[in-house]
Amino acid sequence: MIGKALLTLSAIASCLGPFIADFNETHVLNPRWPPHARFHNGQTMSMGLLLSLCTLYYTYRTKTKQQTREDMFAAAVFGSLYWISGMSAILYPGSAAIDPEFGDPKTFPQFWPFAGIGITNWVGWWLETRGYEDMVGAKSS
Repeated sequence: MIGKALLTLSAIASCLGPFIADFNETHVLNPRWPPHARFHNGQTMSMGLLLSLCTLYYTYRTKTKQQTREDMFAAAVFGSLYWISGMSAILYPGSAAIDPEFGDPKTFPQFWPFAGIGITNWVGWWLETRGYEDMVGAKSS
């Protein structure tokens, strides 16, 4: 059950985090941002919400032990995609994690939260599937 709780925590962060971090003067309400930048920020926020829903669906839909193993893997994949894409965004030319008026553009303060929540998915997957593998192994012995 701890594994499902970790996957749920990641889903909540993927759903709420982008809106909390981006629906303010640093992003969506930033008067310096052109409309196309706002469009892509909206796309990113909506993607976090949709990936969150996929994570929750696969975390809680399971019926059989085999389905649980497959679903937990799918939940971990969906749950980590937002965070992996967030970490890769810094690699694009001209990209900065912070606009100059809000901090040092050479810093990447999102790195540890993104990495931590991304890893949380795989720890949750491991905890959930390890438990099922132990039960399956005990029954076949």
